[in-house]
Amino acid sequence: EAMIRTSTHTAFVRAKVRHDDGREISIEAKLTTQGRNQVLVNGTKLPKTRDLLGMVRTTVFSPDDLDLVKGGPHLRRDFMDDSLVAFAVKYDALRLDVDRAVRQRNAVLKQSGGRVNNAVSSMLDLWDEKLVTMGTQLGEARKNLVTQLTPFITHAYEELAQRSCNVVVDYSPTWLETGLETALQQSRSEDLRRLVTTVGPHRDDIELEINGLAARTHASQGEQRTLALALRLALHRFISQSVGEIPILVLDDVLSELDPDRAKALLNHFPVGQVLITTASELPIGAHIGRRVQIRAGTILESL
Repeated sequence: EAMIRTSTHTAFVRAKVRHDDGREISIEAKLTTQGRNQVLVNGTKLPKTRDLLGMVRTTVFSPDDLDLVKGGPHLRRDFMDDSLVAFAVKYDALRLDVDRAVRQRNAVLKQSGGRVNNAVSSMLDLWDEKLVTMGTQLGEARKNLVTQLTPFITHAYEELAQRSCNVVVDYSPTWLETGLETALQQSRSEDLRRLVTTVGPHRDDIELEINGLAARTHASQGEQRTLALALRLALHRFISQSVGEIPILVLDDVLSELDPDRAKALLNHFPVGQVLITTASELPIGAHIGRRVQIRAGTILESL
């Protein structure tokens, strides 16, 4: 809704996309405050807006990313899952299925009031089985992703920090070692007491360390921001190398949040490909602009 003018109810976003293999597609998104948003690809309406996933690969840096390191575990879980979807769209359905299984299991726990009977046990067994199957797939995919992504993160951090550092990125939930089925059985009494599922992929986190210290609690704000940027830059390079297609890199008003040295280091280490930068202030020295567009009150004032 932030993209829709206050005096109207709809807005349109249109793009023509040319892939590395020469394919071209046109995309039109209709955003509205009344009803559901719509997306058309080559003039054909998509059944769901999520069907757009994978058609245009992008890596987006935003000010919210600067909280990736110091923020709550849900931010790092979202980073892992969004990264998986960027790698392969099939993971979007998997994470939605896991979320649904957790919600349904939580609903059974709440309805039970903490009391166990045959009906409650049967329903918990049903959702345990579904959560074990899908949750294990998601956990293993996350583990594999972090393992492959870690060297890219270390390299990106050293580039941005402009010094050699020991960066550790670890995803090792206990349930993945013991097995989710066992973990859910062991936690059932506690789950019934708290009326919520206390074990599973929805509770996981990534451990981040810089030179042996936990980045979330012991790193400086500058180090935390550098590591957050390194996570995104590493993902961009990993996706480019893995799928053979360079995503569009978008910096959404993030440069203004960085000190001059970090902003310059980020600009100096942009990967090859198309880069879009939005900013409410002047671009820092080192930004090689191919085209600049100035927008005020929704109107293009200058295009150079």
